[in-house]
Amino acid sequence: MNLRINNKLEIPVNEIQWRFSRSSGAGGQNVNKTNSRAEIVFNVSESKTLTQYQKHRISIQDEVKLINGSICIAVQEKRTQFQNRQIALGRLASTLRELVKPPPKRRKETSPTSSSQRKRVESKKKRGEIKKKRQSKIDY
Repeated sequence: MNLRINNKLEIPVNEIQWRFSRSSGAGGQNVNKTNSRAEIVFNVSESKTLTQYQKHRISIQDEVKLINGSICIAVQEKRTQFQNRQIALGRLASTLRELVKPPPKRRKETSPTSSSQRKRVESKKKRGEIKKKRQSKIDY
Protein backbone atom coordinates (compact mmCIF):
# COMPACT_ATOMS: atom_id res chain seq x y z
CA MET A 1 0.00 0.00 0.00
CA ASN A 2 1.49 3.30 -1.12
CA LEU A 3 1.51 6.43 1.03
CA ARG A 4 -0.72 9.04 -0.58
CA ILE A 5 0.52 12.62 -0.07
CA ASN A 6 -1.80 14.50 -2.46
CA ASN A 7 -3.57 13.92 -5.79
CA LYS A 8 -0.32 14.00 -7.78
CA LEU A 9 2.15 12.46 -5.34
CA GLU A 10 2.20 8.93 -3.98
CA ILE A 11 5.22 7.40 -2.21
CA PRO A 12 5.75 3.67 -2.84
CA VAL A 13 6.30 1.40 0.16
CA ASN A 14 9.78 0.33 -0.97
CA GLU A 15 11.09 3.92 -0.43
CA ILE A 16 10.00 3.90 3.23
CA GLN A 17 12.14 2.15 5.83
CA TRP A 18 10.96 1.08 9.27
CA ARG A 19 12.86 0.56 12.51
CA PHE A 20 11.35 -0.82 15.70
CA SER A 21 12.66 -0.71 19.25
CA ARG A 22 11.46 -0.99 22.81
CA SER A 23 9.36 1.94 23.93
CA SER A 24 9.84 3.78 27.19
CA GLY A 25 7.04 4.81 29.50
CA ALA A 26 3.86 3.12 30.70
CA GLY A 27 2.95 -0.45 29.86
CA GLY A 28 4.21 -2.48 32.82
CA GLN A 29 6.35 -5.50 32.13
CA ASN A 30 5.01 -5.68 28.57
CA VAL A 31 7.36 -2.78 27.72
CA ASN A 32 10.38 -4.99 28.40
CA LYS A 33 9.49 -7.57 25.76
CA THR A 34 7.70 -5.81 22.85
CA ASN A 35 9.13 -3.52 20.20
CA SER A 36 6.28 -1.01 20.07
CA ARG A 37 8.27 2.14 19.24
CA ALA A 38 8.08 2.79 15.49
CA GLU A 39 10.55 4.92 13.56
CA ILE A 40 9.93 5.77 9.91
CA VAL A 41 12.77 6.88 7.62
CA PHE A 42 12.17 8.41 4.20
CA ASN A 43 15.27 9.23 2.16
CA VAL A 44 14.45 12.41 0.26
CA SER A 45 17.70 12.64 -1.70
CA GLU A 46 17.42 9.08 -3.12
CA SER A 47 13.67 9.12 -3.79
CA LYS A 48 12.62 8.28 -7.34
CA THR A 49 9.08 9.63 -7.03
CA LEU A 50 10.03 13.19 -6.02
CA THR A 51 11.11 15.64 -8.71
CA GLN A 52 14.30 17.67 -8.40
CA TYR A 53 12.21 20.76 -7.64
CA GLN A 54 10.36 18.98 -4.81
CA LYS A 55 13.63 17.69 -3.35
CA HIS A 56 15.03 21.22 -3.45
CA ARG A 57 11.87 22.65 -1.80
CA ILE A 58 12.15 20.10 1.03
CA SER A 59 15.87 20.66 1.56
CA ILE A 60 15.69 24.47 1.83
CA GLN A 61 12.89 24.61 4.42
CA ASP A 62 13.69 24.85 8.11
CA GLU A 63 10.51 23.16 9.38
CA VAL A 64 11.99 19.67 9.21
CA LYS A 65 15.51 18.54 10.00
CA LEU A 66 17.02 16.35 7.31
CA ILE A 67 19.49 13.83 8.72
CA ASN A 68 21.75 12.63 5.89
CA GLY A 69 19.06 13.64 3.40
CA SER A 70 16.33 11.68 5.23
CA ILE A 71 13.23 12.56 7.19
CA CYS A 72 13.04 10.54 10.42
CA ILE A 73 9.88 10.36 12.52
CA ALA A 74 9.74 8.32 15.74
CA VAL A 75 6.47 7.52 17.54
CA GLN A 76 6.01 5.79 20.89
CA GLU A 77 2.69 7.27 22.03
CA LYS A 78 0.55 4.12 21.90
CA ARG A 79 1.12 0.69 23.40
CA THR A 80 0.93 -1.26 20.15
CA GLN A 81 3.31 -1.17 17.23
CA PHE A 82 0.43 -1.06 14.74
CA GLN A 83 -1.03 2.14 16.22
CA ASN A 84 2.40 3.78 16.35
CA ARG A 85 2.98 2.85 12.70
CA GLN A 86 -0.31 4.46 11.67
CA ILE A 87 0.55 7.67 13.55
CA ALA A 88 4.04 7.76 11.99
CA LEU A 89 2.61 7.35 8.46
CA GLY A 90 0.12 10.14 9.09
CA ARG A 91 2.84 12.46 10.36
CA LEU A 92 5.11 11.72 7.41
CA ALA A 93 2.27 12.38 4.96
CA SER A 94 1.30 15.69 6.59
CA THR A 95 4.96 16.79 6.83
CA LEU A 96 5.60 16.06 3.15
CA ARG A 97 2.30 17.71 2.17
CA GLU A 98 3.39 20.93 3.90
CA LEU A 99 6.93 20.84 2.51
CA VAL A 100 5.99 20.12 -1.12
CA LYS A 101 3.23 22.68 -1.55
CA PRO A 102 4.23 25.68 -3.71
CA PRO A 103 5.35 28.93 -2.10
CA PRO A 104 2.68 31.59 -1.56
CA LYS A 105 2.30 34.24 -4.25
CA ARG A 106 4.16 37.46 -3.60
CA ARG A 107 2.01 40.48 -2.88
CA LYS A 108 2.13 43.17 -5.54
CA GLU A 109 2.37 46.59 -3.89
CA THR A 110 -0.33 49.03 -4.90
CA SER A 111 -0.86 52.70 -4.11
CA PRO A 112 -3.98 53.73 -2.19
CA THR A 113 -6.92 54.86 -4.30
CA SER A 114 -8.00 58.49 -4.30
CA SER A 115 -11.32 57.68 -2.61
CA SER A 116 -9.58 55.81 0.23
CA GLN A 117 -7.18 58.76 0.71
CA ARG A 118 -10.14 61.17 0.77
CA LYS A 119 -12.04 59.02 3.30
CA ARG A 120 -8.95 58.86 5.51
CA VAL A 121 -8.54 62.67 5.54
CA GLU A 122 -12.26 63.18 6.18
CA SER A 123 -12.25 60.82 9.16
CA LYS A 124 -9.20 62.59 10.59
CA LYS A 125 -10.91 66.00 10.21
CA LYS A 126 -14.08 64.66 11.84
CA ARG A 127 -12.07 63.30 14.77
CA GLY A 128 -10.29 66.65 15.13
CA GLU A 129 -13.60 68.53 15.23
CA ILE A 130 -14.91 66.19 17.95
CA LYS A 131 -11.81 66.91 20.05
CA LYS A 132 -12.12 70.67 19.43
CA LYS A 133 -15.71 70.64 20.69
CA ARG A 134 -14.55 69.05 23.95
CA GLN A 135 -12.19 71.97 24.72
CA SER A 136 -13.47 74.71 26.98
CA LYS A 137 -13.91 78.16 25.36
CA ILE A 138 -13.33 80.20 28.52
CA ASP A 139 -10.51 82.80 28.41
CA TYR A 140 -9.00 83.96 31.67
